[in-house]
Amino acid sequence: MPLQEEQGRADVYALLAALLLGPDAQLIASLAALPRNEALQDEPELAWNELLAAAQRCGPQALQEYDALFIAAGTPRLNPYQCHYLAGWLMDKPLAALRDDLRRLGLARAPGATELEDHLGALCETMRVLIASGRSAAVQQEFFERHLAGWSARCLQDIATAPGADFYRAVATVAQTFFEQEAMHVTTHP
Repeated sequence: MPLQEEQGRADVYALLAALLLGPDAQLIASLAALPRNEALQDEPELAWNELLAAAQRCGPQALQEYDALFIAAGTPRLNPYQCHYLAGWLMDKPLAALRDDLRRLGLARAPGATELEDHLGALCETMRVLIASGRSAAVQQEFFERHLAGWSARCLQDIATAPGADFYRAVATVAQTFFEQEAMHVTTHP
């Protein structure tokens, strides 16, 4: 696979990880400053343009939106964790299986990380690492299928339809469109 295509995939995973784990004002401003190409018509390009438009429209309010959707003293409105979607609560068997897989891959939770490894953003970061470190397409495919494909669409739908979601509706659309491409990509590149 061309190196440029792999770098592009890694970059999208890095962006999604940053947005899902908690953006900063500079990232939102950078997205808002990017030019949109209104002539683009395919689904990924339309989703990207909407993300840029949402960054322009929401600006620093995207940070408050993140807090309102994902941060709470008790139970947050949204729990973007694999365990939540597969087991119904946090820190269950899917997290243990993920940790086993990470150990086999020689990966571990980053020191100082505040989110569990099965957070959607952390899983995006893991995919970025797998791609950037040159892991085989088979390894990437297995990780994607075991830890993202089975539940992420429901999570992203919950994010997109959450009351108060504006910027994160656009993030969810970009992520879902990208994951759909990834599902096809990993099955067509042995």
